[in-house]
Amino acid sequence: MARNIILFDNPELRENLLPITFTRPIADIRFGIMTIREKWKKALPGTYSYSTVEYLSPKFPIKEENTNDDYYIAGNVCPSPSLVKLLETIPSATAIKSGDMIVAHRGKHYDNEVELDEAPLAIKTLPDIFMLNEQALAADYTALTEGRTSQPLSPTCTLIGSPTLPDGSPAIFIEEGATVEGAMLNVTHGPIYIGKHAEIMEGSCVRGPLALCEHSYINMGTKVYGATTIGPYCKVGGELNNVVMIGYSNKAHDGFLGNAVIGEWCNLGANCVASNLKNDYSEIKLWNYPAHRFLRTGLQFCGLIMGDHTKAGINTMFNTATVVGVGCNIHGSGFPRNFVASFSEGGASGFNDVSLSKFFDIARRVMARRHVELTETDIEIFNSIYNIAETYK
Repeated sequence: MARNIILFDNPELRENLLPITFTRPIADIRFGIMTIREKWKKALPGTYSYSTVEYLSPKFPIKEENTNDDYYIAGNVCPSPSLVKLLETIPSATAIKSGDMIVAHRGKHYDNEVELDEAPLAIKTLPDIFMLNEQALAADYTALTEGRTSQPLSPTCTLIGSPTLPDGSPAIFIEEGATVEGAMLNVTHGPIYIGKHAEIMEGSCVRGPLALCEHSYINMGTKVYGATTIGPYCKVGGELNNVVMIGYSNKAHDGFLGNAVIGEWCNLGANCVASNLKNDYSEIKLWNYPAHRFLRTGLQFCGLIMGDHTKAGINTMFNTATVVGVGCNIHGSGFPRNFVASFSEGGASGFNDVSLSKFFDIARRVMARRHVELTETDIEIFNSIYNIAETYK
């Protein structure tokens, strides 16, 4: 009998991960090559659903079958061999802990606890998504390529580094239908994964670790430093360094993006640049939604954090550690402020609210280009986000 597995959102953690979690449960964040949900489905077969906020539940429903025997797993935690093994053996009414964090439990209610012998890979802050991406990418690379054969690398490409990893597996894995021609590929710092029907165009210089997911493109002459993840149906150009693009977004032209997280259905116009380091090299502060203020991060490098369905016009400049919400339109000269609330339009000279009718018109046109429909469920979710976002301004 298949396990019934529920990926649950910790409410406090979910708020700390806004604006990325405005539109998805934590487990649907792409981290490495796969989303956290996809990692679990591969590591622990079963029927999966979500326990998340009420307004997301119509799109991401919970399916509880037996509350005494269902498995509940924290949506921010990635699987590991030891964690999966422990989950397969714990009895009902038992929770797995790592320090003060509940990682998982069997049964909705529990009165026993066991300690995990090693801390799992987990997202706890927005910067974790790019800072820990190298670890997540390496684990996903092994999970997706082990025992499989890659398509051959074209002789028009230049490979720097050993074609095999220390464990004997290939350092580059090219899925069926992918195209790589005339590119320079450096695997001395990590592997390169190229998804189905993805393409790296000629003149590109790519340094692993890198994940280029299905139907995504690296345009001619692009420079990409790891650890970078380009989610499905994306187009990138210019220069990228340690970026996670969740999917369906474009940064197709020249301009720099580094130490960044970009949601779905975003577009960064030509020559759009985002700073990831302050001129005085001081510690970075990042906008925190529940705190309603900028909080210290302890980091020196942090770039752009952008929620879904946000656009930036040509030559847009973002200051270090700028957080932009959902459904924004940024344009004009100068630097906009370091926090832009959801459904805002403008730039350095100020912002106005974006009406939902205008937002939906744009979203329909953008999504139709990828043959994806804006559903009535999506519309209800964005209506809720529009109202909730007011409390975070």
